[in-house]
Formats: sequence, structure tokens, C-alpha cells
Amino acid sequence: MITLESIRKPVEQDLQAFDEFVARNIKAEGALLSDMLQYALSSRGKGIRPTVVMLAAALNAPGGTSGGQRSCLAAMLVEMIHVASLIHDDVIDESDTRRGKPSVNARWQSHRAVLLGDYILAKNLAVGMSSGQFDLVTHVCNAMATLCEGEALQSDCMSKHTMTRRDYLDIIYKKTACLIAVSASAGALSVGAPREKVSLMHRFGEAVGMAFQIQDDILDYTRTAHTGKPTNNDLREGKITLPLLVVLERVDDRRRKELLDLLARCAGDEAAVETLQQVVEREGGLSFAAEVMQDYLKRAVHMLSEFEPSEARTALVNLCAYIAERDR
Repeated sequence: MITLESIRKPVEQDLQAFDEFVARNIKAEGALLSDMLQYALSSRGKGIRPTVVMLAAALNAPGGTSGGQRSCLAAMLVEMIHVASLIHDDVIDESDTRRGKPSVNARWQSHRAVLLGDYILAKNLAVGMSSGQFDLVTHVCNAMATLCEGEALQSDCMSKHTMTRRDYLDIIYKKTACLIAVSASAGALSVGAPREKVSLMHRFGEAVGMAFQIQDDILDYTRTAHTGKPTNNDLREGKITLPLLVVLERVDDRRRKELLDLLARCAGDEAAVETLQQVVEREGGLSFAAEVMQDYLKRAVHMLSEFEPSEARTALVNLCAYIAERDR
């Protein structure tokens, strides 16, 4: 099985430089804020976005050379937006855990978690602006508004139970895929790639990001997954993701109402959770979602054929395979 370590190998030194860049630039005054910041940054997870930035930079740089400080800045801008968004998401969802550890809001209360997320965003933007790399700052930071739009749309659809396929795809683009798309295009931009290659990398990242989130939604229904979250957590939170959405699309109005009533009970009724999980699995929701995910990954791999063979291109192809295979 392909591992993230093997995918990162061509840009291992660049990612180490990125970690050092973040440590130098994202710091806080005062014990409380400093402790919270260190805790949040120490559990950033897989590091998919910085890895995509660095591989995209290597893919587009003359001779595959490092993008240096500009690529580190691009990776930091993206990753800190991601970190702040996760902190805010946990507050909104009232989540007590994040990747198997207590969430920031569980450990320090929600009002302090919001403050930390805001601080990370403010510090990130301040560092970007003081660097003078305004093309990168503008390119990346526009994604913040998109993330907020995605959260608002998801909240509206959840409250009204009006989720459609179009809504779902719009939400996962805005909440997940847009930042991975920006990671890929910012990596290319950081090494001076021409506009058409920056645009191509953005489309590549979008396809990868859509697949990544769909796989996340599949794993939520998978008992053998190691995501650090309880199985069927989306059902308990009343979220309609692609596996359930597919089933709702296929049934008549009466059956749809029954399933939505079942979903409404999932917050406090484990029997309802178990029943709905079995319905989704039995009626092909997971297998259909997996087909959609694979279609996005095929598109992503096809886009990479525009580039000459290189270690970076192989790593990005392997990233697509990793997304399809991962169980966490």
C-alpha cells in the first residue's frame, strides 16, 4: 500500500523547511495563547495541503528545483487557513475530539477556541502581507470566504433537510476541495509557472479534493476505518453526505420521509444510527460513492499527463492512489 511517507519523499527537505518556517512565523505572546497554539499546530494531521504545495512547486519548477521561501510561504498560508477552519468547525459541531485527541474547544472551551482560530488567521495574513508576496497572499486568502460559504450552505441544508446532489458537491468543493485546489495552484504560482499551468494545477487539486472528501464520507460509514472519530458520526450530526444522498435519490417520497425521520432520531438513538447505516450499505450508497470518487481521481491523474515524467509527478499520481486506498 502506498504511504504518505513515500509520497512526501521527493520534497522531504522542502517540507522540513516548511515546518521550520511555520515555527519561526506562527508564534503567540502569553502562556495561554501559546499553549493553545502549540497544541493545535502539533496535531495538524496528514499534512496533505503542504505536501501538495511542494509537489506542485517541484512539478512546475525548472529542473524540479525547490521553490524556497515562496513555496514555504504558500504552504503556510494554505495550512494555517486549514488549521483555523478545523478549530472553528469543531466549535460549530460541538465536537469533543479531533484525530483521536481532545479538540481545542473541549480542552479550553469554545470561546477560547474561536479566539485561537481568529488569531491563527490574523497572524497568517500578517506574515503574508509583510512578506510582500502579494500574488500568493491574494491567490490563497480568497479561499477563506469560500470556506465560510460552504459552512453556511451545509448548515442551511442540514436544518431544512433539502440536500441535493448539486448542494452536496458545492459544499464539499467549498469546504474541502477549494483549499486543496489552491494548494496545487499556489505551489505552481510560487515557482513562476505560466498562467495555464497554474490553472491546470488548480483543476487537478480540485479533483483530488473532491475525491478526498467523498472518501472521508465513505469512511464515516466504515466500521474498520481509523479516522479518530466514531463510526457514523455524520449520521449523529444529521449530515446528509453522498452515500445517504444516493439512497434518498433512488427511493419514493414515502420512503424518503421515513429515512429522513430516521436521520432526525440519530442524534440520541443508536438503534436509528445502526438501522440507517445498514440501509445505506445494503442499498448501494457506499459503492456508488466510491465510483464517483474514482472518477474524480481518474480525471486528476489524466491532468498530470500534461507534465513530463518526474519524481514529483509520480508522487502526485501515488497521492491519488493513496486517497482511494486510505482508511484514516
